Amino acid sequence: MPQITARELALQVLRAVEEDGAYANLALNQVLERYRPGKLDRAFATELTYGTLRTRNTLDWVLGQFVKKPLTSQTIALRNILRLGVYQLMCMDRVPPSAACNEGAEMARRHGHPGSVKFVNGVLRNVARQIKEIKFPQLADDPIAHISLRYSHPAWLVEGWLARFGPEETISLCRANNEPAPNTVRTNTLKLTRAELAGRLREDGLAARETAYAPEGLNIEGFFSLNALGAFQEGLFQIQDESSMLAGRALMPRPGARVLDVCGAPGGKTTHLAELMENRGEILAVDIHPHKIALIEENCRRLGINIVEALAMDAERLPEQLDEWADFILVDAPCTGLGVLRRRPDARWRKEPGQIPAIARLQAGILKSAARCLKKKGVLVYSTCTITREENLRQVEDFLSRHPDFSLEDLSPFLPVGLDEQGTMRSGYLEILPHRHGMDGFFISRMRKKG
Repeated sequence: MPQITARELALQVLRAVEEDGAYANLALNQVLERYRPGKLDRAFATELTYGTLRTRNTLDWVLGQFVKKPLTSQTIALRNILRLGVYQLMCMDRVPPSAACNEGAEMARRHGHPGSVKFVNGVLRNVARQIKEIKFPQLADDPIAHISLRYSHPAWLVEGWLARFGPEETISLCRANNEPAPNTVRTNTLKLTRAELAGRLREDGLAARETAYAPEGLNIEGFFSLNALGAFQEGLFQIQDESSMLAGRALMPRPGARVLDVCGAPGGKTTHLAELMENRGEILAVDIHPHKIALIEENCRRLGINIVEALAMDAERLPEQLDEWADFILVDAPCTGLGVLRRRPDARWRKEPGQIPAIARLQAGILKSAARCLKKKGVLVYSTCTITREENLRQVEDFLSRHPDFSLEDLSPFLPVGLDEQGTMRSGYLEILPHRHGMDGFFISRMRKKG
């Protein structure tokens, strides 16, 4: 495989995201697997890719002050070469300005037209000379523009968070979203303990640290590919964020029970429920996408779980045969994903406020359908990986107003009390926020059907 620089790797990913609508994490993994760069180049390419995507609106705003024509008039390649250069100049102190400018010009030579080299070199050198003179809007004068540009988030998101949290906490939330997310895995407790898994991973040269709240979780570092690890192939762990693990613990199905997971792919929560049940009972995991059923089945095989049946179904239209079938139901609903922006640096630019009402209607339809399938006295957990009220507490309140045979149930017997900063767990719900809890943003509520 020919040698390729870290900057070229990053450019390939940025172009795939913009040209093809690719997801950054998947595109980056494909590029790294194809070229298999050394450890330093891998880390540099990852930082360039994710950093440039996270700060895109800030980079474009800065560039707008140094180019005469709109960035949209440039080719996708040149636009992203400029973004990469400015990101290095603004955010990577260890990169010499001369290197950022020279390498940008060389990339323009390979990917642009004859005048591209002079253009890119001139723009980047002007930015480098004047970077300390760039003036952002002041917080006191225009808090939305200040936070949006200094901490690189869409203005509509900042506006909503300012109204809800105020300036200081909105800045903290944006900062948390701009930090790299930890690599978190869940111990397969059917095969070993968390301490035993940590020991195994350390023997393999990894760093492993226990998660703060989920008793099965480990944050790990020092690997090239998780899928290539022997411990992964042996089914000793599953990749899953800590807050996602807490959704399964909020449901806590008993061994031998019947469980319905209505949005099951790719199987992280499904397999966690099976482990909590000691691989005894029945789990029906459904997903609307037939091609994702294989992901659930593969995870079950690898982890040694045999109580799961995975079927392609529309969760809004579950069949009558499932009426009052389940003792426990998990509705981890489709959502805007605004709680996991630190994991998906490109996602913040794909979201729009107009998407929320349609997603909320979908969630309501899934909840209504799932409610039919729960036995009397059964438990339903509704969760999302977002932090909008329309998709979370308001969704639950609307559901309860239409289903008087359901009521919220105390979460405190199931989740660590240290999470309950807002004192809501006894009322049956919990909102996890990245800047408060150090985990992906998540919403969890527990409801019981009356007998």
